[in-house]
Amino acid sequence: MKSVQSVIYSQVGENRGVLRIWVEGQKLAATGVKPGDRYSVVPDQQVIRMVFSAEGDHVVARRNRNGRELPIIDVTGAKLALFKANDRVRVVVKDGQIEVTLHHQERARQNREARITRALATGQPILIGSMAHGGGILDHAIHEGLAEAGVSAKLAFANELEPEYLEASLSNNPVWADGSIAIQGPMQDVEWSLLPKVDVLVAGLPCTGASSAGKAKNGNKHAEEHEGAGALFYAFLSAIQATRPSLVILENVENYLTTTSMTVIRSVLSHLDYRVQETVLSGEEFGVLENRRRMCMVASSKGLSMPDIGLIERPLFMPKLLGDVMEDVPPDDESWRSYSYLADKEVRDKAAGKGFRRQLVNRHSTSVGCSGAGYAKARSTEPFIEHPSGDGRSRLMTPVEHARVKSIPEYLVSGCSNTTAHEILGQSVLHTVFKAVGLWIGKGLLANVSTGRFAVAA
Repeated sequence: MKSVQSVIYSQVGENRGVLRIWVEGQKLAATGVKPGDRYSVVPDQQVIRMVFSAEGDHVVARRNRNGRELPIIDVTGAKLALFKANDRVRVVVKDGQIEVTLHHQERARQNREARITRALATGQPILIGSMAHGGGILDHAIHEGLAEAGVSAKLAFANELEPEYLEASLSNNPVWADGSIAIQGPMQDVEWSLLPKVDVLVAGLPCTGASSAGKAKNGNKHAEEHEGAGALFYAFLSAIQATRPSLVILENVENYLTTTSMTVIRSVLSHLDYRVQETVLSGEEFGVLENRRRMCMVASSKGLSMPDIGLIERPLFMPKLLGDVMEDVPPDDESWRSYSYLADKEVRDKAAGKGFRRQLVNRHSTSVGCSGAGYAKARSTEPFIEHPSGDGRSRLMTPVEHARVKSIPEYLVSGCSNTTAHEILGQSVLHTVFKAVGLWIGKGLLANVSTGRFAVAA
């Protein structure tokens, strides 16, 4: 009979407080292991070896099954002290010995948790990676929230497809630090394994495939059919496996929760030993004028103790009016226009039974509808500010006003053209909302250290 090599992915068991590794059957017999063979158990720093020899102090046991005698390896007790109960392990049987090592995903989990815990306990900045960075608004909000909680953070790398957005972030965003890596290009092209390991990975995957408007425009039934954005979840998961963060933050449109992409993300993250939490956050809950609703997923390494995502704190706030954030645009400024073609379109849409309506707001408005990436195109259903005279003219919000209704620091789009500024802002998160997410994360991380949940790794 030919001798083969066996690789077995198993788990450390426990019986009445005693650790146990049990391997049996043809996967042993096929490698040449026979009942009655003797072996010694030799623990090393990161591996336990079972070496076969006539002098061994253990004996391969036997079991009869369907008329065949099969070998059993059963190791218990102190010699398994390298492991803990329920640790996943890799068992390799070859060349007259058996090697038991920690499963690669178990080792990755322990290493990433040790890395972030060491940084937190010693006051060093945790490292953050960013995907679909845009102008860095999500990253800026998370950094500010972490800082408010008392957690220092450093941007390790950021990837963005559009060069204008990355330029704006590099010019305006304080999240960049010495040693940060700016990566311009499709995330599918990035060699994630060449980048630093990070503690937190932040992503705002493009929503064009999942949003209702995106599906209607492109004629897609499923988000994954979108030519540009449909398969980006694969690059996202590849980045997680390569950079090994302890925390993953993903934001997207609310519809993304029911996509096949999100189903795959949940399944893979669970297999990689993350606890996945999801919620939907709206601007109205946080006192933001734009009531944008966004999905927020936070996946934490299973050894970290994070609070329930429903406990993200909503701030106390006084209601705002649009007039509180408006710039002083003179009544005779050329930005005031009749937009008669939009008024005519609204009439046609009403006659056809369509639900599209113009969204006209004024300085007394207490909320503003969502403005998307194409806001500068003056689309019919996005907010227009009515002329104070009531003569039918209206104008688009300025980039400064657009930033303010989303609670975004306006300096983050300083120096951008109107089109680029509106694009960055239109596909961004509400800053106040995700600053609260960063604060919640920061407090949760520090609680792991203050309660002594982890010893600092050497």
